[in-house]
Amino acid sequence: MSSYAEPDHLRMAAYLPRSLANGPGQRAVLWVQGCPQRCPGCFNPDFLSAGGGRSVAVDAVVGWVLEDPETEGLSLSGGEPFAQAAALAAVSERVRAAGKGVLVFTGFTLRRLRASGQPGVRRLLAAADLLVAGPFVRDAPSRHPLLASANQELVYLTERYRGQSLAPCRTEFRIGASGSVMVTGFPADADALRRVQTS
Repeated sequence: MSSYAEPDHLRMAAYLPRSLANGPGQRAVLWVQGCPQRCPGCFNPDFLSAGGGRSVAVDAVVGWVLEDPETEGLSLSGGEPFAQAAALAAVSERVRAAGKGVLVFTGFTLRRLRASGQPGVRRLLAAADLLVAGPFVRDAPSRHPLLASANQELVYLTERYRGQSLAPCRTEFRIGASGSVMVTGFPADADALRRVQTS
């Protein structure tokens, strides 16, 4: 399951210090690079190749997350976080120890993760509060604020987020100084948004 072998570094695709569209409250969001799955219609196809992105030290990521006292926690997405489980477990353990929450989006089912014999996978599960689990299925749309498709499930690994109300599906657009546009969140019509992005 894990494919990136540097436990003190991870392969990062993108980082957003503040978001309201990727989990409960205001959150930091880390997208990792590389995914062993190839779900048709993936919203982040540029993040699939394990060779993309850049190498970042675990210490640096922890510093980014903890430097903002106003963020509630960290969301891990991708790519596939469990392909870099050991490094992300190290990040998540330190983020949780500082009093912040951890949410992980994964294309793996909980059953498959629990069946893994890899220590990093077990550590990342133990360091997460909430898991959004299951592969993306383009033909099974969901209106849930955190589920990209109806087959996915929310798994409360701790009580931190249980019973919390979630904001409706939302999409964030970030325009950089260079004119680059970053789209994140859960658009109501992702296919239509992709057509706009590529036109």
